[in-house]
Amino acid sequence: MSDDPRCCGSGTCIIDPEGRCWCGQVWNGHEMCTPALKPLAAGADPAQPAEDQSSDGA
Repeated sequence: MSDDPRCCGSGTCIIDPEGRCWCGQVWNGHEMCTPALKPLAAGADPAQPAEDQSSDGA
């Protein structure tokens, strides 16, 4: 069970220092919510999935 006051109540929140939960929600200063969409980079193909930026090698 999470003691973090930002927890959504599920007891499974793992929130990093930037306020991002493992489930994809972010802390907006008042509550956990879905993050805002970011615009596509110039020349990006919206039909192609975004490249994975992780560095875990998987």
